[in-house]
Amino acid sequence: MLVVMNGSNAELVRRIAGGSDREAEAEFCRMMGPRIRLYGLRHLRDSHGADDLVQQVLLTALQTLRSGGLREPEKLASFVLGTCRMTVMDQRRGVRRRQQLLDQFGAEMLAPAAAAAPRLDHEKLANCVQGLKERERAVIVMSFYHEETAADVARFLAVSEANVRVIRHRAIHGLRGCMGVTA
Repeated sequence: MLVVMNGSNAELVRRIAGGSDREAEAEFCRMMGPRIRLYGLRHLRDSHGADDLVQQVLLTALQTLRSGGLREPEKLASFVLGTCRMTVMDQRRGVRRRQQLLDQFGAEMLAPAAAAAPRLDHEKLANCVQGLKERERAVIVMSFYHEETAADVARFLAVSEANVRVIRHRAIHGLRGCMGVTA
């Protein structure tokens, strides 16, 4: 999977583990990003899914590397490949779980709600989300699109869980205002 020698991989991992070497992190992303995308194209058969996989795997790998969680730095390529496999398995498991829930409860839940609920203007919502501050947008996307917990979002953004909840609350209030919803 890697053309780079194990010695330089181990050194790259050590530099990232320090937490302050952004150039090492950028080098890691340049080195692994294309390989992760190829894995995604091969296993997901979808370019958008492969792009999402690159982001998820790089974020997960960088978090692990920053915290010094990779015990054998010379096995960087195997670690990234394993992270790719686990991420794809989690995605497939989530799709199956959502489909099972939809099959089981979908007809009951969607019939009354479809008649009573107004249609959502997806384009307007996308514009409203884009209008949020960067941190608010990150919290909203991680919370509702990626279904991350407040603890996971807090770790990623390096803030407290309480701060994540406040940011999320303010962002939702802003989205309601932008969408013209009174609550």
